[in-house]
Amino acid sequence: MARVALLSNPRSTGNRSLLPRVRSFCAEHQDIFHYEVERVDQVGDALKTIARVQPTVLVINGGDGTVQAALTEIFNGGYFGDNPPPVAVLPNGKTNLIAHDLGASGDPILALERVLEIARSDLDTHIVRRELIELSGGTADGKPVLGMFLGGAGLADTMLYCRHKIYPLGLPNGIAHFIALMLGLFSAAGGKRISVGPMRSNPLRVSVLKQGEINGQFSVLLVTTLQRLLFGTQMSASSTRLGAMQLVLIDRSILALLRALTAGILGKLGRIRVSGVHLERGDEIHIQGEQSNVILDGELFSADPGQPIVLKPTSPVPFLRLAA
Repeated sequence: MARVALLSNPRSTGNRSLLPRVRSFCAEHQDIFHYEVERVDQVGDALKTIARVQPTVLVINGGDGTVQAALTEIFNGGYFGDNPPPVAVLPNGKTNLIAHDLGASGDPILALERVLEIARSDLDTHIVRRELIELSGGTADGKPVLGMFLGGAGLADTMLYCRHKIYPLGLPNGIAHFIALMLGLFSAAGGKRISVGPMRSNPLRVSVLKQGEINGQFSVLLVTTLQRLLFGTQMSASSTRLGAMQLVLIDRSILALLRALTAGILGKLGRIRVSGVHLERGDEIHIQGEQSNVILDGELFSADPGQPIVLKPTSPVPFLRLAA
């Protein structure tokens, strides 16, 4: 039995420079089982093989698409029976939202070393359970996909603009994200469509089961089961479980955006009422509009006209938290 199984995608952007170090580290530690895939459609076969070595912890080393494919296969594939190993995610992507939420940051090799250290000791104090978001209605094959962070409306437009226009400039991720944020604010403030930056989002209809419907144009549509987001913003946990998924809608207004960002950095988002910001928790969310484009863990999904994108939570999945 391997203590740690490591699933790597050599073609992810971060691994182009990191993978030689990962391979060397694994060669020096015989209790790591390292499996490499080159396409996300190979993840299922990889997990089938990994399940045979019965790892104590499963580590995902790849981009957002690899993480999403692995989470989908872990939950739906049944390779590990009723007791899947806790999952850790190396901070080796562009945004690293899941990794950061689980306490992994900085050098991915140091994070892997920390995982191995925890796997050799008592895991119980480091295991947290999180629901995943199950998305249906926007996939090409009709099969639901799973993730932990969904962006829509102006947020999705900004994420796509950052991916296609800013990342190719080769800037550090933090600077690229800051530029994207400033352009997103500029777009929200502009009375007319601007030639630089993300395009203005279309009106959306967002409904939370048994809680009502919100219509309008939004700078941010966010659904997540994470607590820590970009720029150090925090999602405050609710004292009573009203729903597994947290929905954040921010009106297309620069003042609403700035209020929400300030509240998030101060850790008060979800605890205080913020004008122009709509916060809900629910176990079923529908998103519908002329162009219902959303991004789930880095992957773009679009529903057919007139059909909603439907989000539901899964049962809790074990994750490994690296921070104390």
